[in-house]
Amino acid sequence: MNSRRYLPGLLLGLFILLIAGGLLYWRGYRLMQHISAPAPPTSAPEAKEGRKVKYWVSPMDPKFVSNKPGKDPMGMDLKPVYEGESEAGAPGAIAVDPQTMQSMGVQTAKVEVRPLSRVIRAVGKVAYDESQLAVVNTKVEGWVTRLFIKITGEPVKKGQKLLSIYSRELVPAQKEYLLALRNLKAIGKSPFPEVATGARRLAESSRVRLEYFDITPAEIAALERTGEVKKNLTLLSPVTGIVTKRMVTQGQFVMAGMTLLEVADLTHVWVDTDIYEYELPWVKVGQKAAMTLEYLPGETYTGRIEYAYPYLKPDTRTTKVRLRFPNPGIKLKPDMFAQVEIKDSLPRPVVAVPPEAVLDSGEKHLVFLALGKGRFEPREIQVGAEGEGEWREVLSGLKGGEEVVVSAQFLLDSESRIREAARKMLAPAPPAPGEPPPTTPGVPPPATPEKGKTPPPLHKH
Repeated sequence: MNSRRYLPGLLLGLFILLIAGGLLYWRGYRLMQHISAPAPPTSAPEAKEGRKVKYWVSPMDPKFVSNKPGKDPMGMDLKPVYEGESEAGAPGAIAVDPQTMQSMGVQTAKVEVRPLSRVIRAVGKVAYDESQLAVVNTKVEGWVTRLFIKITGEPVKKGQKLLSIYSRELVPAQKEYLLALRNLKAIGKSPFPEVATGARRLAESSRVRLEYFDITPAEIAALERTGEVKKNLTLLSPVTGIVTKRMVTQGQFVMAGMTLLEVADLTHVWVDTDIYEYELPWVKVGQKAAMTLEYLPGETYTGRIEYAYPYLKPDTRTTKVRLRFPNPGIKLKPDMFAQVEIKDSLPRPVVAVPPEAVLDSGEKHLVFLALGKGRFEPREIQVGAEGEGEWREVLSGLKGGEEVVVSAQFLLDSESRIREAARKMLAPAPPAPGEPPPTTPGVPPPATPEKGKTPPPLHKH
């Protein structure tokens, strides 16, 4: 019962498919009759001038070729292929009458020799300039007695106090230096050179030890002048910037080498962006770049490309490029997103065509050259960089001033393939070893010398 219920619907669907297939077949037949068939006004004069038909081919099956007019197995009229249509140009050259060109929408453009430039637009992310990051640590162990930095993000200046540390190693080191100074003062002018030299070396080594503890020259000079030993070591900011990390609290015991604070100089920032691999020829270190941010409308920052990483990300096929920008007023903050524009141009004018003129088969690039009077010729080219303004560089295969097709190339390419397939099928096969070469009708075959005799020499007249 269920099958009978759906049977009328299935029959109706099959009927609709048959009608649609017939319409598509008729449309393809009409189109193939127009392509490469000479228009009635122009074909008759050309035929009177002696144009010869090379062969007849099926409009739907290029493998069906005949030496005389007729119909193909599908009942379609064979169309003629004239000698001039294939021999006037490269293999695959075709002719299209003006009416068919108009219905197909064939348009052409001139090949130009022009400057080529490219603007690469990408999203960037602001980051710290790692060359301006400073880490504050200590070379002695001890206790943090005072912390001058209260919060992360606090601005500091170079030489500003950050924290004080009490260490049991500081007091003996300072006393040792004071003792070495007194010893040098007492025996530095000894008549024995070895004694005086030893005193100076002891004082110098004691001073170097204090410097290794990050005691500043000013603090050492105060120690020499007053002779007062300090129990606390004060650490100063090495750069002007912002405290980006605070990993210590007041009263905490710290070890030598432990990172206590990080300070970043934000007068310059990095901007990291991802560039696709096909855009890399336009990206060079030192090249200028412009940057805008949504939260700063109307402001444009100018920087330069500082580094391009030597590897690609396999998932996105992009490479990371680092740019450096000045940051007046500290308006640019790390982790902000920005719009980056990188503009570059080729060093000299190049041969270029519109990108839509190029047919990419995966193995080669083709264009259709317009020869005039409805004649077109396929031309293999080698392409280069793709520039801004809808132009693509041509490394070889074209020259300035030539004219190429920029629309309906796929229809021309289909007809060209049909012609080329027919030409190859009609080409005479090479003779097998030991067989005589094919002869031309009306021309006697060359004489074969008898066995054991050499052919007579050719005479010059």
